[in-house]
Amino acid sequence: MNVNDTHTDATGLEQLQALLASGKGAPIGETLKFRLTEIAEGHAVFEAEPGPHAYNPIGSVHGGFAATLLDSACGCAVHSRLRADQMYTTLELKTAYHRGMTAKTGTVRAIGSVLTMGRRTAFAEARLVDSNDRLLTSATSTLLVMDRPS
Repeated sequence: MNVNDTHTDATGLEQLQALLASGKGAPIGETLKFRLTEIAEGHAVFEAEPGPHAYNPIGSVHGGFAATLLDSACGCAVHSRLRADQMYTTLELKTAYHRGMTAKTGTVRAIGSVLTMGRRTAFAEARLVDSNDRLLTSATSTLLVMDRPS
């Protein structure tokens, strides 16, 4: 589902609030089994259960799983600050892995927030934590903010 398909005159926050209320998500969330659970201006939270669907060949959760959650949290935090006529894309994501994950890790949360937002560039950060708030992975992101094509 593309949040812009039905909400072209809605702000980014309104788009994401509607997505959250619908109980639906983006196809990547279905593939990797994660979901948006909180949205506010400049703040986004995703939850997931890491498991074998995200394993690498050595039997632990692939780092790309964490990076995807953090990219989503940073991106949606910025998305929540957009006007209806704006869009964004990630320019850079820097990820640091602090602790590995397996199916035994349990539910994890990716908590993203906007650090600064300019006319064309936004900076965000996110933390991936387990149910005991232990830091698993952290990220900083630079995002390009642009006008939506008419």
